Amino acid sequence: MFRTLPLLRSTARTALRQTAPIALRPQPLAFSLKPLATRGYAAAAGLSKDDITARILDVLKSFEKVDSSKLTNNASFTNDLGLDSLDAVEVVMAIEEEFAIEIPDAEADEIATVQDAIDYVANVSSVS
Repeated sequence: MFRTLPLLRSTARTALRQTAPIALRPQPLAFSLKPLATRGYAAAAGLSKDDITARILDVLKSFEKVDSSKLTNNASFTNDLGLDSLDAVEVVMAIEEEFAIEIPDAEADEIATVQDAIDYVANVSSVS
């Protein structure tokens, strides 16, 4: 029984000596280039106004209450498209979801037309 204790100690010391140098080795080259590989996923320069307009119009077309023949850049959500205030809030939420942005409530209240939404998203995408 007493002979196994020194044997365990020497085994533990040997194991620690062998693993320490491995932990201090530099990582292979493939791991050090990883940030360069993810560079392709960096944010683009921003969306063009045409892309933003098309995506916002697609979002609005997905609402049942919206008549697609009345959709123009100057169309008002409430007056021209016939949306009530709750529908307008849902439109703004859908735009947030479409562009992965968050529009503060104070600024969301000011978005009353399609052009307002386009301008807001264009300003946000050019800033970020």
